[in-house]
Amino acid sequence: MASVKKGSRGSKGKSGQIRIIGGRWRSRKLPVHDVEGLRPTTDRVKETVFNWLAPYVDGAHCLDLFAGSGGLSFEALSRYAEFALLLEKDKTAARQLSDNLAALQCDNGQVKNTDSLTFLNATASQQFSLVFIDPPFRKDLLEQSCQLLEQQGWLSENAVIYLEMESELSQVKLPANWQCLKEKNAGQVIFSLWQRQS
Repeated sequence: MASVKKGSRGSKGKSGQIRIIGGRWRSRKLPVHDVEGLRPTTDRVKETVFNWLAPYVDGAHCLDLFAGSGGLSFEALSRYAEFALLLEKDKTAARQLSDNLAALQCDNGQVKNTDSLTFLNATASQQFSLVFIDPPFRKDLLEQSCQLLEQQGWLSENAVIYLEMESELSQVKLPANWQCLKEKNAGQVIFSLWQRQS
């Protein structure tokens, strides 16, 4: 979801910060509300992920499911992604995402206050070349999200998909035409990069 400044998470409703680590908004800090289910991705993990994504970000059309604090999308937009659609169910978090896009004077990001699975369950109205899937843990959302992306036609021909999941989820049924490019373990989290094979 995002890297949140260490020690910045308080009780529900309090705000912390995320930091953009590269690109045109490098080192910019943005406020983020501490909402239920938001689980910070460390700067170290994010740096690794965006090293992996370097060939794919520039010009990408991004879809950020369970966007939370929007850290992955803001990072992609900072590195010249063409467009990002951020889906966030929590109203307060969605409002903060919109405020942060405005603060960055970013007009190629859009926030939808909606449930990600409900959104994906419709026939695709557009296609995305880069997708971030970092759902709240232990709610069985990852597998469904991946299957719906494929079934409903949301992915472009050679789309790249970033997954973040709890380390005990070793057996996840992903679409057969997705190939794992990279995978790494960081404590309680497995993060990986996949590419759709047409």
